[in-house]
Amino acid sequence: MAQTAALAKTSSHRRSMIAKIHVARKQINLEEDDYRQMLFDVAGKDSAADCTEPELEAVIERLKSRGFTPFPARGGNKAARHKVARKARALWISLYQLGAVRNPSEEALEAFAKRQLGCERLNWAKQSDGYRLIEALKQMAEREGWHQRGPRGEKLSVRQLQKGLCEAILTKLQDKGLAGSGWTLEQTAFRLLGEELDLLLVTSPEVWVNLAAQLGRVLREQGGAS
Repeated sequence: MAQTAALAKTSSHRRSMIAKIHVARKQINLEEDDYRQMLFDVAGKDSAADCTEPELEAVIERLKSRGFTPFPARGGNKAARHKVARKARALWISLYQLGAVRNPSEEALEAFAKRQLGCERLNWAKQSDGYRLIEALKQMAEREGWHQRGPRGEKLSVRQLQKGLCEAILTKLQDKGLAGSGWTLEQTAFRLLGEELDLLLVTSPEVWVNLAAQLGRVLREQGGAS
């Protein structure tokens, strides 16, 4: 009887984690191909249903690093899910990896958004005013060396933006003496993280997102934020 109850509890917990993963996909607007790549990178599987509980937990943590904010289970205010909020959340997390933001929480983002938009909750903000918040975050990124447009002012792809984020973090690591002045991203990944990467072959933004998260962790833990 006890064993049956334990199995039922485990099954329920698995279902809850898988459901959370699917909520996270929608919240951060993760495309199918990027989602499958992320699962493979984290767990070596291409379906959440095939993952063990520890693997599911690791997937959820990866999704959090990409901007997923779990909603409160009961009561409280839910995180905004509209387009502006999703984009702002992704920028906020990236700025945290870059060391420009010290607190990656939803509450900190809400406080920043309130100052920019004059609105108590991001959920209540007018979408037409959202550009002010996004531009403020982009300006912060530019000041920190993470360029939001190409050399001729052209719009960058998600992959290009994420690569640029990794390069900006590397520059900070070099400035703090945590990476050699001549190190490439490939050399940095190997020497600081023990990962062998051929970044010329990278096509998925997920690889860059993962690298930014890991390099950002080194920057925070060993070098501190700027």
